[in-house]
Amino acid sequence: MRVDVVTAVHAEYASYLPAAWDSLRRQHHPHWTWRVQIDGPPGEVLDTLTACGAAADGRVQIAAHGTREGPGVARNIALGGCTAPLVQNLDADDELEPDALAALRGALAAHPTAGYAIGHARDLHADGSLHTLPLSVPVGPLARGALAVAWVSALPDRTLPPVHPAGVMWRRTLLLAVGGWAALRGVEDTATLIAGSALATGILLDLPTLRYRRHDAQRSCQNSNFSGGGAQYLFIWQRAALLAAGPAWEDR
Repeated sequence: MRVDVVTAVHAEYASYLPAAWDSLRRQHHPHWTWRVQIDGPPGEVLDTLTACGAAADGRVQIAAHGTREGPGVARNIALGGCTAPLVQNLDADDELEPDALAALRGALAAHPTAGYAIGHARDLHADGSLHTLPLSVPVGPLARGALAVAWVSALPDRTLPPVHPAGVMWRRTLLLAVGGWAALRGVEDTATLIAGSALATGILLDLPTLRYRRHDAQRSCQNSNFSGGGAQYLFIWQRAALLAAGPAWEDR
């Protein structure tokens, strides 16, 4: 089964794309398309993709929308062009483990009613070392709503979900049903995962699938005067509660 891998990228993250590209070329599952959506002026990103050879690969689709709109908008533009039944997010500064696509696709094939699959995330540090963080939920099937309940019960001390939201493989129909990535600041992937978990069951694998790069330029390290974080979390929970009270998602 084919997988569309979606990456939103702006010029400041262009230098990380060759590593993301290498991680895709190392995948044991060969049937993928990499959809790179450039957020802002395309020049530096296009130059980088050309220099590393990605632009010449027929499996790589590159698009740009000209203005800087943020990762949620860029991913949703790319999602609109996806044709594969499975969609894997890959942030521009992260890498996929070699078994990621094969393992996540295999989990969804084995559990046809599950809407998403995810594995461990390992922090990738500047010296190349990898650090695995312990999971706060057990591996295996994730009941509908389980991630949403675990997430809200940990607020306000912990704002990230119990699994890393950047490494999810989605059935495209579920991702469309929740409206793609949310129009929120810095938590668009968290909001999408919590909404998806409120609608559908999932699978948590007992193996690493994502290398989450730690660096000073990542958005989570930037200082800001933004004061809407609490209201964003309230929105995420209210939306999840509403979805959980309605009919379960079914693949169509």
